[in-house]
Amino acid sequence: MGNMGIESQPQNGGPSGKTQEEQAIDDWLPISSARKANWWYSAFHNVTAMVGAGVLGLPYAMSELGWGPGVSVLVISWIITLYTLWQMVEMHEMFPGKRFDRYHELGQAAFGDKLGLWIVVPQQIIVEVSTCIVYMVTGGRSLKKFHDIVCPPPQCQSIKLTYFILIFASVHFVISHLPNFHSLSIISLSAAVMSLSYSTIAWVASLKRGQIPNVSYAPREPTTAGNTFNFFNALGDVAFAYAGHNVVLEIQATIPSTPEKPSKKPMWKGVMLAYFVVALCYFPVALCGYYTFGRAVDDNILITLEKPQWVVAMANMFVVVHVIGSYQIFAMPVFDMLETFLVKQLKFKPSTPLRFCTRTLYVAVTMLIGMAIPFFGGLMGFFGGFALAPTSYYLPCIIWLILKKPRTFSLSWFTNWICIVLGVLLMTLAPIGGLRTIIISSKNYKMFS
Repeated sequence: MGNMGIESQPQNGGPSGKTQEEQAIDDWLPISSARKANWWYSAFHNVTAMVGAGVLGLPYAMSELGWGPGVSVLVISWIITLYTLWQMVEMHEMFPGKRFDRYHELGQAAFGDKLGLWIVVPQQIIVEVSTCIVYMVTGGRSLKKFHDIVCPPPQCQSIKLTYFILIFASVHFVISHLPNFHSLSIISLSAAVMSLSYSTIAWVASLKRGQIPNVSYAPREPTTAGNTFNFFNALGDVAFAYAGHNVVLEIQATIPSTPEKPSKKPMWKGVMLAYFVVALCYFPVALCGYYTFGRAVDDNILITLEKPQWVVAMANMFVVVHVIGSYQIFAMPVFDMLETFLVKQLKFKPSTPLRFCTRTLYVAVTMLIGMAIPFFGGLMGFFGGFALAPTSYYLPCIIWLILKKPRTFSLSWFTNWICIVLGVLLMTLAPIGGLRTIIISSKNYKMFS
């Protein structure tokens, strides 16, 4: 990974001290090959990255947190992650003549070439791979729900979730070979529209149904220990909902930039619109879903909703379309890392066969893991705390303190340290609850039989 470091680039993204071969490689890699985007590309790419599987699990997270803590965690997370996202947008071009097109490049600027790679790359890979695995499960579960509504037993034979995950993965075996972020624009736009659509359906259908008979907002578990673990798991569920930081620099890299018109202006404009959409999706779904079902809600609100059937079936297909786009948004930086390593480190020649083999293998691996552990709630809780908390909640703050050096005890200094402390607590506690949920869910699971 040693050659994956920061390379000096002018603001317009052209060559700077590079050989013709190096520039040709950059023009081939998916993150740096096209800078044609504008602010609305930023908006729908960020909506696609943000509003995904996480929003469907928020009512379940509320049932484990309770009304007061649940609303507080949602609001605080929205504020903290918007702040850290602003930091990353600002730091993308903080040094004249350089653009940090990848998260690890920003890490290298703060921690040094080698240490920066070892701090950022493992975390980013875990986030992006785990998100792709969860989206495999989400896509498969939504397809299964659609099938069960449209053709319920005994009219149709029940089909195991495993096979629906396989069907969902088959789409990615094809579209994963699109070359770069820019080529995903139509897919990402469709996904962003779908996310707003199914989120709206989820909370409107919940309100229309009204509270279920004998709805209960009491804790799920009879024991204090069980409820404590559930609380930890819910923290991870909420953290998982704020995953866009892991691809924000890569999205900003697609926007052209000059000293007079830096990319941060259109990028921030797009981020603000995206976060407005995030609020429109997250808060109504979380609050209305929990209000309607209480502790009886499933870890995917669309699984809990049964009527009106045609609306629920349509919403599940919207989810499928959305997570197709979300999977690709999170897979593209992984493709970039893998292809960079193969071409720059192992000296493979940039080629279509190399790209085909790399991406096909990646899709296959995430599919197989999704088949093996399709436990939506536990996966979100575990990966949300273990991987997303660092990269979304506090790593940008640490980098900001190192590079920007705000005055000690200033407002900026205090703000960043508060985010760091809360993020570390989240990273420590959430995986414990998520792992317990996975263990409990796995006891009666059989992959194919």
